[in-house]
Amino acid sequence: MSEIDPKGVFPGGRNPPPLAPGNVPDGYIPLDLVNSAGLAIPVPPPPELVPGDGPFLDRPGVPPTTKHHAWAWLIYAVAGFVIGQLLAGVFGMIAGVIAGKTSGQITSIASAPVPPEWYVVSTLLGLWIGFFGAPWLASRRHGTRHFLADLGVRFRLIDLVGIAVGIGGQIVIIILYLPFQHDIHNFNAPSQKLTGGSHGGGFLIVALATVIVAPFMEELVFRGLLLKALVRLFTPVVATPSRARVAGVVLAVIADGILFGLAHGELVQLAGLAVFGIALAAISYRTGRLGMNMVAHASFNLVAVLTILSQRGGLIH
Repeated sequence: MSEIDPKGVFPGGRNPPPLAPGNVPDGYIPLDLVNSAGLAIPVPPPPELVPGDGPFLDRPGVPPTTKHHAWAWLIYAVAGFVIGQLLAGVFGMIAGVIAGKTSGQITSIASAPVPPEWYVVSTLLGLWIGFFGAPWLASRRHGTRHFLADLGVRFRLIDLVGIAVGIGGQIVIIILYLPFQHDIHNFNAPSQKLTGGSHGGGFLIVALATVIVAPFMEELVFRGLLLKALVRLFTPVVATPSRARVAGVVLAVIADGILFGLAHGELVQLAGLAVFGIALAAISYRTGRLGMNMVAHASFNLVAVLTILSQRGGLIH
């Protein structure tokens, strides 16, 4: 066997030719990857994000990959929600000033059951900055920096099943609350607060924001960011399936759904939103992506908007 060049060897013990700066030929192996016998040590490829669908625990490289990163993702999720709420208030106040409202009038509008559409849209914009910024930072700092892949934003034709899931979710909630219908007043108050004060073009803008943009942003935070963090924190580090892993996933799915319901700040609707959130979390974990979730969430919101529209007797009033 020829003498090993200090810079490295080719498989088989041959000395490599002199290398031009920055020019590394195929098959070149650094010296630290050569064993005592002078033979090259096989090096496994670096872990990468495994393409495809399925539970992310079964796909090595899908972030968050460690519990340390999971804690970071959880912190980002909470921070994104809090910052979004703060920015919603700031944007609403700025919009009120532009509209020529006094601070007292802006406060009254903020607490009104049916605020004007300019206030609704401005607060939603502030909220969505936090909802989008948190997942983006999590992907950049504790992910692969491939935002869509890290959060699972992928769509398949089968995701159209989400339409049935969203409509079915509304039906399940109706059945869930049916025994209490005489004790619940103005169950659609949250939807009314978003759309009730608008009409014509304003209603259309708010409806599109509620049906298209809101599901995208909320799924990024609650299922793309929060659920993955909870699943990684609640399950063992060992990759092999076990009862502890199943229990951890179930706990994470339930916790995600409850937090989703609580985040809406509506006590009466909490149970229904939590049930729907649990269903979305289960779908997200099983598919490993957010496509079906976003379709289901959009369909769920669309039913609520159409209900408000039917109660009003049309788009224009």
